[in-house]
Amino acid sequence: MAVRANPSLIEDLQRYGAHDVVKCYQCGNCTAACHFSPSQGPDVSPRRCARLLQIGLEGRIRADLEPWLCYYCGECSRQCPRGAEPGETMMSLRRWLTAQYDFTGISRLFYRSWRAELTAILAVALLTGLGFLGYGLFFGGGNLHVYDGPGAFLPSSVVHHFDWFMASTLSAVLAVNCVRMWYFTMRGDGAPHVPAWAYLKYLVLLPEHFFTQKRYRECEQKRPWVIHLVLMLSYVTMLVLIMFFLKDMQHGPEVRWPAHIFGYLASLGLVVTASLAVYGRVKKNAPHHRHSHESDWMFLGLLLFVATTGILQHVLHRLGLPAAANVAYVVHLMGVVPMLALEVPFSKWAHLAYRPLALYFLALQQAGQAALRARPDRAARPQAVT
Repeated sequence: MAVRANPSLIEDLQRYGAHDVVKCYQCGNCTAACHFSPSQGPDVSPRRCARLLQIGLEGRIRADLEPWLCYYCGECSRQCPRGAEPGETMMSLRRWLTAQYDFTGISRLFYRSWRAELTAILAVALLTGLGFLGYGLFFGGGNLHVYDGPGAFLPSSVVHHFDWFMASTLSAVLAVNCVRMWYFTMRGDGAPHVPAWAYLKYLVLLPEHFFTQKRYRECEQKRPWVIHLVLMLSYVTMLVLIMFFLKDMQHGPEVRWPAHIFGYLASLGLVVTASLAVYGRVKKNAPHHRHSHESDWMFLGLLLFVATTGILQHVLHRLGLPAAANVAYVVHLMGVVPMLALEVPFSKWAHLAYRPLALYFLALQQAGQAALRARPDRAARPQAVT
C-alpha cells in the first residue's frame, strides 16, 4: 500500500517543543541508554520515533504508544553525541498526541500558542470571579461576612453542584478523547485482534499504574518518580475532598481533623512538589528540566496559585475573618476552574489519563499478538502507513 508522508511534520513538532530532532543521525545511543529499550522490556526506542518524525510518517506516530512509555529520565539526552535531545522529542510527541486525541482542537491551539492558552485561562478566571461574586452579592441571598452555614456568601451546596456539573462535562470530553486514543492505537491497520477477555483481564492495570506510577520507579533516578507520585496523589486527594467532602472542608472555623488532615497533607504536597519543579526548571539542573514548554509554566503557575490561595482562604476562615475568607475563596476558585476546565482535558493533566491507558493498551496488544502466534492459520492484517 502507498505510504503517505507529511514533509512538514518536523516543523509542526517544533511548535510542540521538538527543536533538535533534525540533528539526529540515527546512531542509536539513545535507545541503547534507555532503561526501557527493546532489550530491557517493553519497546521504547527514541531513535525509532526520531526517524518516524524525520520521514514524516504521521499516521504511524499517531498509532504509536512509545511516547507514553517514556518517562523522560534524560539518560538518552545525556548520551546523544549530537545534542538532539531525544528525551525532549518524546515529551513533544506526548503533547502532539494529546492534541491528536482531542476532538475539540483546544489542545492543539494551546500547545501551539501560549498566548491563546493564557488568554483562555484569564478569560475563564474572570468569568468565574464575576459569576461567583454576582451570585454571592445579588442572587444567593448570602452575606459577605458569613462564610459557612445559614446565610453563607457561597454555600457549600452551590459550589458542590457547580463542581459536579463541571466534572461531569469535562469527564465526558476526556472520555471521548480516550476513545479516540483507543481507536488510533488499537483499531488501525496492522493492529492485532485483541480477544474480548483481555480487556477485562488487564483492566486492573489502569488503577495500578495510575496510583503507583510504578513503571516510572524502574528508572535509574528515583527522585523524579517520588516527586511525580507525591504531586499526583496530592492532586487526586484534593480533588476527592472537593468532590465528595466539600461540606466538611468548608466547615469552620474549628478544624474537622478527619477531613482537614488530608487537605493539609495534599496542600503541602502540591506546594512542595510544584516549587521543586519550578526551581528545577529555573536552575536547569536535570535533563527533563533543561527545556520548558510554555504549557509547563502555565501548569505550574496555576498549580501554585490554586494551592496557595486555598491555604490562604483556609487560614483566614480559621482566624475568624469570614469576609476576607470569602474574597480569598472567590480568588481561589478563579484558579481552580480554569485549571480543571482547561488543563485537565486539554493540557498537562491529561497525561494522568493517557499514560495508564497506554500501558493498558500495550498489554492488550501483547495479548493480541500472543493469541495470533497461537493460531498460525490466522494471518496478521497488513500494516498500512498513512
